Amino acid sequence: MTPTLNQLHEYRTATDTPLFSGLPGDVAVSFEFFPPKSDKMEAQLWDAVTQLKPLGPSFVSVTYGAGGSTRERTHATVARIIAEAGLPAAAHLTCVAASKAEIREVAEHYWEAGVRHIVALRGDAGEPGAPFVPHPDGYASAADLVAGLKEIADFEISVAAYPETHPDADCPQSDIDNLKRKLDAGASRAISQFFFSAETFFAFRDKCAAAGIDAPILPGILPVTNVAQARKFAGACGAAIPAWMDGLFEGLDAQPAARQYLQLIPQSVLSCRLYAGGVRDFHFYTLNRPDLAYAICHLLGKRPVGDAA
Repeated sequence: MTPTLNQLHEYRTATDTPLFSGLPGDVAVSFEFFPPKSDKMEAQLWDAVTQLKPLGPSFVSVTYGAGGSTRERTHATVARIIAEAGLPAAAHLTCVAASKAEIREVAEHYWEAGVRHIVALRGDAGEPGAPFVPHPDGYASAADLVAGLKEIADFEISVAAYPETHPDADCPQSDIDNLKRKLDAGASRAISQFFFSAETFFAFRDKCAAAGIDAPILPGILPVTNVAQARKFAGACGAAIPAWMDGLFEGLDAQPAARQYLQLIPQSVLSCRLYAGGVRDFHFYTLNRPDLAYAICHLLGKRPVGDAA
């Protein structure tokens, strides 16, 4: 396909020197948080919400622990974000260790708290390598969960997508077929697992389009605040770390200050390349640490809106 003049202009703008020169800020952003486990973590989370709110996120989401282990904290966090921060908040909900009746109860409580958006996930067993076993009276898949939630209330629903294939999938195509089932069941968008190569996302997006998927797929961006942690996360979900990224931090184990200065580079370059390829909607896995996510948004031209400007 021959690129249009506008696409060529976007590409040249996004790859100009300096790297992010003149980007107009025509992007939408969203952020993921996890529920706090202590008063100190509660303060850290609220600081993150407060810092990122001025960017006018299209939504923020709050994760849900395996087997409902953070159910109450997730509910409380989402309710507080809606009530006090005034942000559209989505609650994660999984199939793990829950009957359909229990999921209905949770979903109804969310609706009563003003939650209108759910990130519906099959979920993992909670132990590395352990297979997912459906609750005997529960939902067997994320697609079934989406359909069930749609019967409970008119939720807006997001689902997960895996550019490098879910570890439990038989093959990449079966994983894409599963994504299509989730969207056909009533989900309105997909949020991707994090990845470290723009080409990986673009190839996945093309395969999804070829499979008849036309719903938005938001790229999930994981700002690297801890290289060892990023490697651990990547190993767990099958995300490949490019050799150049490994090399970027090589030899800096004893140089934390230098390592900190370099942390902005990997996902900034990735975001720039995604922008150059036409992406205008970014989802950030903040790990409740807002600084890098805010900085990348700033590089993409995103500025505070309304009274915060």
